[in-house]
Amino acid sequence: MNILKYPDRALWKDIVKRPKFDLSSLRQTVEKVLNDIREHGDQAILQYEERFDHVSLDSLAVSRDEMDEADGLVPSELKAALTLAHANIAKFHRSQKFHGERVETTDGVTCWQESVAIEKVGLYIPGGTAPLFSTVLMLATPANIAGCQDIVLCTPPEKTGKVNPAILAAAKISGVSKIFKIGGIQAIGAMAYGTESVPKVYKIFGPGNQYVMAAKQMVSLHDVAIDMPAGPSEVCVVADATSVPAYVAADLLSQAEHGIDSQVMLLCTDEKVLKEVEQELQTQLERLPRKDIARQALDNSNFVLTRDLDEAMELSNLYAPEHLILSIADWQNAARLVVNAGSVFLGHFACESAGDYASGTNHTLPTHGYAVAYSGVNLDSYTRKITFQHIDKQGVRAIGPAVVAMAEGEGLEAHAHAMRIRLNDLK
Repeated sequence: MNILKYPDRALWKDIVKRPKFDLSSLRQTVEKVLNDIREHGDQAILQYEERFDHVSLDSLAVSRDEMDEADGLVPSELKAALTLAHANIAKFHRSQKFHGERVETTDGVTCWQESVAIEKVGLYIPGGTAPLFSTVLMLATPANIAGCQDIVLCTPPEKTGKVNPAILAAAKISGVSKIFKIGGIQAIGAMAYGTESVPKVYKIFGPGNQYVMAAKQMVSLHDVAIDMPAGPSEVCVVADATSVPAYVAADLLSQAEHGIDSQVMLLCTDEKVLKEVEQELQTQLERLPRKDIARQALDNSNFVLTRDLDEAMELSNLYAPEHLILSIADWQNAARLVVNAGSVFLGHFACESAGDYASGTNHTLPTHGYAVAYSGVNLDSYTRKITFQHIDKQGVRAIGPAVVAMAEGEGLEAHAHAMRIRLNDLK
């Protein structure tokens, strides 16, 4: 990691930079796969599954027998953990239900909004070195609460041709409608265009590697909505003299082990604590099964000694982290200074792992600085707000002349006429 002591503000823009990846080299591959799936459907998917996931499949859909088999393979302790996490996630997301208020904007004119679920949503769940069954809960639970009719899940199969049992258990708990053994670009194409087996969806959710992210961005141009732009995962920890170095180091490593392109940042107001965190980090790193991955991630990371908490928070807001941990004594006041962040963890005991799994908040969050404009996945992500208005005779009299004057001013005579004939009928 890079250690920076009281860096000049002119350097801040470099401190908050993320590693850049040139996606232009991916474009040709992603475009070819997407075009093949659009034209050849299931046949193309099966070929790409053999090429990319190294598995020969007879069927893309997960069968009822496979679901039953997986149910018996998941340890009871993990099932209980999934059930607890699902309950907390559901409770938190149910609290986000929208209740529209009817507003009489003027006499005779009533306007309101209704929240309506997106009918068909697609969830992408990565496999690979870490099958993210927790992401199934995070994405499918609010989709069900919102009232989405079809919840389609795609995830890469293992070399056996079957899906990780814990992913299937989480899908069952959270109410997924259909599950398909499809990974990578081909999964995004299948859900964006629809095939003989996979229904077309209206919005795609979920993380993935650079190929998946590039595919999501491409299909979002013309064919389907996506949850948000995304990049590698990241965390920013703010620490002070009261911080527990072992906790801070553990939080940084829990993010670094995600992947070699993950990024962690420490903003600390106390030099002694910063040095102790650095030492603790090396000790804990050697115990990790994924230490090689975490070590490479740490090479792209910054430890910054700041003059005070205000400066640390200012730098954090400029960074706009996916995860922000305020592992400090005065977290109540610091929380009021948060402007840009995906999800915030308050106090010495609020580790990011809690939000990743079981506290109830959603872990699908904006990365790469997109927290300046995007929210993490929430109940609203699965709905649309449709506006309604009712206008009676009194309303026509109240706003009619203004509508006519404005339409005439813009040179739109048909607009003016539509209101004018109503006004004339009321004379």
